Amino acid sequence: MKRSAILLCLPALLFADSKKLSESERIEFIRGLMAETGSVRVILPRSRKPLPLDSSGEYDKKYWEQLGKESGPAARVGDQVQITKVQIEGEHLVLEINGGFRGGRKWYDSVQVGSSTSGGMTPIGNADSNAPGGTSISINFGEPVPAMQAVEVKKILKSVIDFDLHSSTQITLDSLPPEIRTAVLAKRVIEGMDRDQVIMSVGKPRTKTRETNTDGIEAEDWIYGVPPGRILFVTFNGNKVVKVKEAYAGLGGQTAAPLPVQ
Repeated sequence: MKRSAILLCLPALLFADSKKLSESERIEFIRGLMAETGSVRVILPRSRKPLPLDSSGEYDKKYWEQLGKESGPAARVGDQVQITKVQIEGEHLVLEINGGFRGGRKWYDSVQVGSSTSGGMTPIGNADSNAPGGTSISINFGEPVPAMQAVEVKKILKSVIDFDLHSSTQITLDSLPPEIRTAVLAKRVIEGMDRDQVIMSVGKPRTKTRETNTDGIEAEDWIYGVPPGRILFVTFNGNKVVKVKEAYAGLGGQTAAPLPVQ
C-alpha cells in the first residue's frame, strides 16, 4: 500500500477505534444504567434467552408475543421494572430486568388475608403467578457496543420501557378536574382517578394483584397497608379506578367490614 493511501486510511481507523468504549467509559456506562426504574409500555414476556431488540428500538412483535404465550408475561403495560444487571457482550448490550428469568416470587407472595364479607382470600404479596417479574433484553448494535451515554440506551429502550418517568408529582394540580384535585390534596383515592393520580394521592402500592372475571375482563388491584391496620384496595379497569375499598386487617389475617368513608 502506498504511503498516501495509508495516510488516508489512518483517520478513519482512528475514528472507528474512538467509537469503542474505554474501560472507564464502560464502568460509567454500566453505573448509569444499573438500578434504573422504568414503566413498561408493552407486555414483556419471560424468556430464558434475552429478548432481542434492535439498536433502532425495533423488535419482532410476533416473536415476543409467542414467547409471552409460552412462558407468560414478566411485566404488563404500566408495571414498574428495574435494571438489575448490565453486561456488554461483543455487539450486544444485555440488560437483566427484575432479576432475570430466575427472578421469582418471594416467600411472602403466598401470604393471604381472608375477608369475612366476601369469603374470599386476598394475597398480601404479589401472588400473580403469571407475572413473576423477570426477563432480560439484548440490544443488538451490529458492531461492538459503541461509546455512548446511558441516556442514549434509554432512548433505544423507550419503545418497550419508558425510563423518562413523568411521575405524578410532576402533574400540576391546576390541570386536574376539581373533584380529583380535592381528593389528591386530601390524600384520598376516588373512582375515576387514573394511575398517576392515585400515585400522586397515596403513593405507589405495596403490591398489585390481577384477576380475570367470567367475561374475560382483567381487573387489577393496588393494595396499600400492612396487617394489623388499615388495608386499602384500589381496583382498576384499564387505567381508571372503578372501585375503592378500605378494611381493617388484624394479626390473624381476618378483615373486618369496610371502614366508613371519611
